Formats: sequence, C-alpha cells, structure tokens
Amino acid sequence: MLNMITEKDLKVLITERELQDKIAELGKKLNEYYKKEEVYVVCVLKGSVMFTVDLVKHLKMPVHLNFIRLSSYGSGFTSTGKVNAVDISLPDLNGKNVLIIEDIIDTGLTAKFLIDFMNLNFKTKTLNFCSLLDKKETRKTDIQPDYSCFDIGNQFVVGYGLDYDGFYRNLPYIGYVET
Repeated sequence: MLNMITEKDLKVLITERELQDKIAELGKKLNEYYKKEEVYVVCVLKGSVMFTVDLVKHLKMPVHLNFIRLSSYGSGFTSTGKVNAVDISLPDLNGKNVLIIEDIIDTGLTAKFLIDFMNLNFKTKTLNFCSLLDKKETRKTDIQPDYSCFDIGNQFVVGYGLDYDGFYRNLPYIGYVET
C-alpha cells in the first residue's frame, strides 16, 4: 500500500530548485503576455495550490485569486476518467483575462471540462490554461496547455501539491513511484 512507504522510497523527478527556476521563468512569460492588465487566476484545488502560490508571487499585474475544486482521481494510480466538479463557484469572468492553473494534464479530461465550462458560461477577454506538468503520452483529448513547465513521461507523480490518497502533497519536489 503506497501510504505505507516513506519519502525515501520515492525517486526524485524534479528537484525543488528546478521547480522554482521554471516557475520564475514562467512568471516572466506571463508578465510579458498580460503586461499590466489584471488577471483572474483560477487555481484548481487541491493539487495546484503550491504551484499557484509560487507562480503568483512572480506576477507583476493585479491578480484576483480564485479557487475551484475538481477531481478525476480516486485513490488509485490513474485517472477515473470522470471529472467531478466538487466546487466550481466563480465570480463574473465576462470580459476578464482568465488564467486557469492546474497541476498536471494527464488524460486532458479535466482541462477539457474546465475550458468547455468557461466557454459555455463566460465570454472572457482571454482564456489561458497553464499546467505545471504535461503528460502528453496519456492524453485522451486534443487539449494542449498554453503554458506548461515540464513535460513528463507516464509516471505516477507525487509532491509539490500532487498526492496519492491525500499523502505527499507537502513534499517540496516532484517524486515518482514505480508501479
């Protein structure tokens, strides 16, 4: 059972330093894109909270921070294939610059759900999707992030907000387990 292993059983995929360097680089790109225009950041809980917090520290424009909660993983190693909208309460985003921040694009089903939801409910000025990790080889949709930090292989990853059954979110790096 995975929650019985210790941190020393995990293999480091992306170090804390690599994460912070890439996030700072992404912050610069976003500052160039948005200039000084306000941005409504939509953080997808729970997995992307650490990434979002670190990223918004680099943004130089006015930021409205919003949180929604979706789920597509149960307690296993793979996506369930169903997106569960636990809490998707948002302010009026019509005419706003919106940046959705997600921890990982795996199957792409959560990203597609979110983008479709935004397009059905709002006429945003801009809508961009940003992901810390992009797992291209498991994609089941044609969704591609507008911004991403790291492409990864088909590994089950934990740490830096990503979890397994609620554990390992607090790790300052991205680790993986061999399944």
